[in-house]
Amino acid sequence: MPWSAIFTFANVIAFAGWAMLAFLPRRPAVHSIIMFACVGMLCLTYTVMFVALFGGLADPVRMPGASPSDLSDYTLSGLRNLFMSDGGVTLGWTHYLAFDLFVGLWVARDADAKGFSRWVQLPILFCVLMAGPIGLLIWLIVRERRARRSMR
Repeated sequence: MPWSAIFTFANVIAFAGWAMLAFLPRRPAVHSIIMFACVGMLCLTYTVMFVALFGGLADPVRMPGASPSDLSDYTLSGLRNLFMSDGGVTLGWTHYLAFDLFVGLWVARDADAKGFSRWVQLPILFCVLMAGPIGLLIWLIVRERRARRSMR
């Protein structure tokens, strides 16, 4: 399967999870679908790609001039080299999609438990979707302020 098809597949799965999170009622069944059918599928896809790439089972389709990637090289240049392939970029993007959706699900469940309306949650969830750590930081600040106010 071409890397572009796997990339598209991962994006469709993530989009479905985010759409359910934003627009469906927050019931246990919906949470389970998001967690297992979406986050779980992204994690499984990531695992298969990881094994295929680093086990030499799939062609990473390296950029011209890029040297082979070394999974043990966690320097800036080593990581740059890892992402110098279609397989590396697809692997990294799937990693982001899985973790951002997981964090989004946690934020939504936490916000529901703390009584935040969907209108407050949606911009925060959008920030998690577009820039995961920024959205998480916003949520941590908003939730902390509510917690401090409720303790007074």
